[in-house]
Amino acid sequence: MNTQPLLTQELFAQLQGAPIQQIARQLGTDPAQASNAVATALPLLLGALGRNSAQPQGAEALFGALQRDHAGGPDIGSLLGAVLGGGGNSRQTDGAAILGHVLGGAQPRAAQGLGQATGLGSSQAMKLLAVLAPIVLSFLANRSRAQGLDAGGLGQLLGQERAQVRQQSGGGALESLLDRDGDGDVDASDLLNIGLGLFGGKR
Repeated sequence: MNTQPLLTQELFAQLQGAPIQQIARQLGTDPAQASNAVATALPLLLGALGRNSAQPQGAEALFGALQRDHAGGPDIGSLLGAVLGGGGNSRQTDGAAILGHVLGGAQPRAAQGLGQATGLGSSQAMKLLAVLAPIVLSFLANRSRAQGLDAGGLGQLLGQERAQVRQQSGGGALESLLDRDGDGDVDASDLLNIGLGLFGGKR
């Protein structure tokens, strides 16, 4: 059985090359560190969406947002350009607002854990999450349309992704970061294991 987070892998592959280089420039780091950070951040975001979609009305709310704001949007390169160009006036590209919906009060903990795990530090990690959030939702909107998913199908897809992310990280890191009460311990090394899975276990 393949335990790699499949959506994460697919989106990570689409970000290789020019998108990773653009993100690296935005973060002021090199492409290798940016790639490592993206590989760790994507499962965090998709896992959070999976958790949200497991709540009552969560999948319906997400599906509605995808249909309303993200369906039929630009390709990843164009969307990334709009996000990095400060296109925060659009609901499609306002990464900070999207991140607020996805992570809620867990944003500071998520940024701290991601910053520790990747060496970026909290502020750059938060910037990365805000850059990736619109891309993740656009990707999910396209996937939902291509597969003809309804809200229930989307919730099921994200639930499977969340289960695989939890398995990859030993289960604890993702839930600790998303703990709304903030009383769970965050183990950055566990979080990094998620990203390392996309590199075949290599640093």
